[in-house]
Parts: sequence; C-alpha cells; structure tokens
Amino acid sequence: MRILNAVLLVVCSATALHAQSFEAGTSVAASAWSEFDGADKGIGGRFGWKPIPLVGVEADLTWYPSDFVAGRVPFSRQRIEGVFGATVGPELTRLRPFAKAAAGFLKVSPTSGAFACIAIFPPPLACLLVGGDTLPVFEMGGGVTFTTTSRTFLRADLGYRFLKYPGPTFDSDFQVRDEGWWAGAPRCSFGAGIRF
Repeated sequence: MRILNAVLLVVCSATALHAQSFEAGTSVAASAWSEFDGADKGIGGRFGWKPIPLVGVEADLTWYPSDFVAGRVPFSRQRIEGVFGATVGPELTRLRPFAKAAAGFLKVSPTSGAFACIAIFPPPLACLLVGGDTLPVFEMGGGVTFTTTSRTFLRADLGYRFLKYPGPTFDSDFQVRDEGWWAGAPRCSFGAGIRF
C-alpha cells in the first residue's frame, strides 16, 4: 500500500509540474493619468508563472523614459511602474482571453528642470509630485494572448489603472481632495514573449 501511495504521489507531482509553465516577455505601454492630459508611453518586461492553464501569476515592470507635463512644463523626468497580480482565463487552442487584477507602485522621479508653483493652499497636484513620489497603483482589466509557435506568443492588455494621489490638493474638476484619494484612467499594452 505504501508503494502504491508513493507511486501515486510521484505521478501526481510530475503531472502538476508538467502542467505549469513560465513566461517572459517585453511590451510597449500607453497609460493615461486621470488628472493630466496626454498619454504616458513606456517600455517594459513581464515575467509570469502559470501553475495551471487557467491561472497565471505575474510581475510587470514598465519604464516611462520621457518627461511628463502638466500643461507645457514637465513635472517628472521619468517614471517606473511595477505591478504584481494574477490572470484568469481558459486556453482556447491558440487564444487565451483573460481577466486580470494587479497592484503595485508608480515611482515618479523629480523633474530635471525648474518648475514654478503658485503659492495657494491646497497646491496643484503637479506641485506635490514635482519633487518625486511613489504612488500606490491598482489595475484591473483583461486581454488576450495569441500563441504564434509552441514557445512564442503575442499579448494585448487593456485595463483601468487607479493611482492613489497625495494631498491635500484639488483634482481636475477643481474639487479639493484630502490626502490619499484614488482616481483611474485607461492603460494598454502590446507585447511578445516566450514560454519555457
């Protein structure tokens, strides 16, 4: 009986290990800010693990290398976003539609130039971010993965990214906001990767 249990344990473990897969990929991303006009464009990388075909766990790091502006004057030199989350979706031959949820951070680097702020209270949001800050991020959405070969794939994501802004300040509708308020805007990315 012990031998049978040991054999079953080895077979089940080997089956579970065979079903899991790892993924690594690169992507280009465009993110909107709820409080500022314009798209923030970046490049990034993603590493994922699928313990079973239906569920994936992943980490995504995106670098936004250009200045981001409030009006015409940049308040940030660059940004780095890191999110960690999960995807859920079935494998349908070569397509895998999925829903996803992730959380993490957006590191806003200070501006490299001069940035003038008006002396009012509460100050505009750009004046709070001009010196750099790390904002909590929550993202939800979905996407699709298209398998191109047995080891390569293309992936498109569309989601809604929520940022927790500092305060007190006023929002884009000129409503005064206390410290720690959330607002969201769309984020999309497209990329390619490999499985191993």
